Amino acid sequence: MTDSIIIQEAVRLVRDGVSVTFPVKGRSMIPFIFGGRESVILQKPENLKRGHIVLAQVGPDTYVVHRIIKIDPDSGRITLMGDGNIRGTESCPTDKVLAIATHVVDEKGQHRPLYSRARIIKARIWYLTRPLRRYILAILRRTCKKYAL
Repeated sequence: MTDSIIIQEAVRLVRDGVSVTFPVKGRSMIPFIFGGRESVILQKPENLKRGHIVLAQVGPDTYVVHRIIKIDPDSGRITLMGDGNIRGTESCPTDKVLAIATHVVDEKGQHRPLYSRARIIKARIWYLTRPLRRYILAILRRTCKKYAL
């Protein structure tokens, strides 16, 4: 079974109103989500806001779980960026946002809400550290295998 088929099935369930626990791959969301070890709970994408973490289709067979950094209501497009990315963004129409992540699920099955007041503040501060991210991420990746904000 391919990743694309799994994603399509997860999206179908989300559209039907079912919350889906979805495994995350990669390191693009460190330090908030650790791919390969953590999953996210996906729900219908309603009331999208800057700062939300979403599953979006950014190309024909390209899907990302990244944070919304900009919503342009005039063009109907959003801009996404992974928290673990130093630079580089993706853009897609708002109708290509397939789900919103509401919680992170760790290896022990514990759920952590993504939008608690403390996490929102940490995410805003993290966004402002973009010029320093390269150094902070290098330290995190080398020293703190289980570190998460």
